[in-house]
Amino acid sequence: MREPGAGDRDRRPRGTLSAAGRGARVPGAHPHHRRRDRLARPGADLDQERPLRADRTTDDDIEDLLRRHAPQVLGALVRRYGHFDPAEDAVQEALIAAAAQWPENGVPENPRGWLIRVASRRLTDRLRSDEARRRREETVAALTPADAFVAPPPGEGPTGQGGRAPSEDDTLTLLFLCCHPALTPAAQIALTLRAVGGLTTAEIARAHLVEEATMAQRISRAKRAVRGAEFRRPEPEDRDRRLAAVLQVLYLVFNEGYTATAGPDLHRTDLAREAIRLTRSVRRLLPHEGRVTGLLALMVLTEARTPARTGPDGELIPLDEQDRALWDRTAIAEGTALAEEALAQGPAGDYQLQAAIAALHDEAGRAEDTDWPQILALYELLVHRTPDPAAALGRAVAVAMVHGPRAGLVEVDALAGASGGHYRLDAVRAHLLEQAGDRTAARTAYLAAADATLSEPEARYLRARADRLAL
Repeated sequence: MREPGAGDRDRRPRGTLSAAGRGARVPGAHPHHRRRDRLARPGADLDQERPLRADRTTDDDIEDLLRRHAPQVLGALVRRYGHFDPAEDAVQEALIAAAAQWPENGVPENPRGWLIRVASRRLTDRLRSDEARRRREETVAALTPADAFVAPPPGEGPTGQGGRAPSEDDTLTLLFLCCHPALTPAAQIALTLRAVGGLTTAEIARAHLVEEATMAQRISRAKRAVRGAEFRRPEPEDRDRRLAAVLQVLYLVFNEGYTATAGPDLHRTDLAREAIRLTRSVRRLLPHEGRVTGLLALMVLTEARTPARTGPDGELIPLDEQDRALWDRTAIAEGTALAEEALAQGPAGDYQLQAAIAALHDEAGRAEDTDWPQILALYELLVHRTPDPAAALGRAVAVAMVHGPRAGLVEVDALAGASGGHYRLDAVRAHLLEQAGDRTAARTAYLAAADATLSEPEARYLRARADRLAL
């Protein structure tokens, strides 16, 4: 059964970077970007002027490193050149080159600088091939210091006069660009998930329940719409207008990391952590904004349960069966403090209410100690504010916990039309039917939910519940 207030899931099609020269998977890379030119060929050492670390990291470590740096590198190129589409292609080429070389040669001392330099060279080649863009590229090259592409990562290196290492990387500026007011909310989310979150077009299409070709067109239109937009932090009045879209995007990225919508893994750690990192950055920008503080609290409190969400073989463990001794108590303390601060910063909004619900779950030492009446009261406020089907489903669970499974089933049945037949509705219905003693109907609902989800751990869990009822 769904963890109330936990949001959604994650799809983790991980790749094997050690096979880079043979078509390895790179975070967010499209198939047509693989091995397109000399940058991706093993042996084409593009970092000879900087020493490589002698230690060898694992393929997963390298993939996580590439995913973390990809939006920073893209932001750096967009800021310097102003070409979103070609810059993204150039970043993909740099990621492919890194995937081919780093497992064999070691990770550079400055991975971000390496990626920026390689991507910049590739982008320069692209711009030079276009006569209409040649003058712009030459102007940028003339105005850029010769060693700019080997600048240290954000927060490192010299500061003050002559120092070029910013205290904040370009990812946050890229995030606000992706939420430009010229874009529709749907386009803002899609572009951010692609450029900042590193999701593939197919993954974003699944999350939005549309065809991949439709999503590809949406992302392309979004890129064209922001072409020529100045790459800088928005002014306060503009920033406030974009904030709602930014927070919604971060929320969706976190949900994508917390529970996978498809694939073999339940949790996509890199994406969840990136969403938390970006939300912390936004909070540093807006420390007194209750919505930002509330969203950060929700993420931290939800992520604190991660160590107990899966068993030794990766099997899903529902909230009421988790070993709460494994929960991250330091994170829970931080999240609870943030939730209290968020509620004190102004009227309670969606994120503040969801954070308060998450805090009540995390504060319960045992599942039976959970303060369900208070959770139900918070859900009543939440569904009054927002038409979100997920909030309504969470309320139905709370109703069942307070008033019994039959009362919860009435609420679930009332949501059948609004949820569009989402598998979570069948999963909750199955759980409540089982609690009510209707084993046959519960088994049918469990199997329907298992057939509808693309998450392998969730499907295994739901089928196991159904099989148990068949005994």
